[in-house]
Amino acid sequence: MIRHIVFFTASAENLETVRVGLSVLTAIPHARLLEIGTNVKTDQLGTDVDLVVYGEFDDEAALAAYKAHPDYQRSIELVRPVREMRIAADYDVETAVRQPLG
Repeated sequence: MIRHIVFFTASAENLETVRVGLSVLTAIPHARLLEIGTNVKTDQLGTDVDLVVYGEFDDEAALAAYKAHPDYQRSIELVRPVREMRIAADYDVETAVRQPLG
């Protein structure tokens, strides 16, 4: 499984426009799970990020299909002109270092 996490910042006047533009992504069918969240900014060292896209995909092919969907490009066209920072990371859950529960 691939986890896809993208962080965004936006000015106060553009924040809702970015949120609405990102919400277009939730209609794309290739993800197991896709969430658009607002950073609650409780971390004592970093509160720069405003919005987070979190997605789970079966594999790299599913992530590629998601990015090839027309709604992905539509979201980019809505968000890119008004967002400030964007940082993305994808990782394979199978190769992630984990702490055992318990």
